[in-house]
Amino acid sequence: MSKVAVVYWSGTGNTEQMAMAVGDGAREKGAEVTVMKASEFGADRMDDFDAIGFGCPAMGDEVLEEAEFEPMFSECETKLKGKKIALFGSYGWGDGEWMENWEEQCAADGACFAADCVMCNNDPDEEGLESCRDLGAALAV
Repeated sequence: MSKVAVVYWSGTGNTEQMAMAVGDGAREKGAEVTVMKASEFGADRMDDFDAIGFGCPAMGDEVLEEAEFEPMFSECETKLKGKKIALFGSYGWGDGEWMENWEEQCAADGACFAADCVMCNNDPDEEGLESCRDLGAALAV
């Protein structure tokens, strides 16, 4: 059984809904899943999991949330090489530039993507939540 972490930051609850759906998808495939907020995770926990889903909404000028999520993620970057990950998040404006930049950053760090990223505009609809469950299932395999 694989161990999957779903680590997220959410200001409005949209990315939190996505995180719960990612966790559900991984559980449905038999993974042992831990869903936690960014404040509960750090580089010291990276080796405890076979795969990690990271979720963060677009903030400000299409960047990761800077007070909690970005510092945690920066710390984890040193352990991304060869790690199976997936990215997800919500946005309310823009065109997904934050996700493109985040994916490029992870690829440069040597991360192995389990699935394409999932982005939802504002509150995730059922199609978006299904994509999140699929992302979680891909993390569990």
